[in-house]
Amino acid sequence: MMKLWWATSFLWLVLFGAVAMFIAVRKVDGAGLEQTPELRLVAFIVLGVAFVFILLCQLVFLYFARKRKSVSTH
Repeated sequence: MMKLWWATSFLWLVLFGAVAMFIAVRKVDGAGLEQTPELRLVAFIVLGVAFVFILLCQLVFLYFARKRKSVSTH
């Protein structure tokens, strides 16, 4: 169970890093608007909110995975 947690954590980290790099280097967004620092900041804030949500889900999963591991070893 812990291997699954580590694998998904690594996957999320790579995914968020790739999206952050994409936001940082793009000149025009999907709607055709030229990226200004303000629009880029809004995109990073949205990405940060998504990151916090995924982080909380991962921590809840870790809590139950460790709890299950400690119960199965006793």
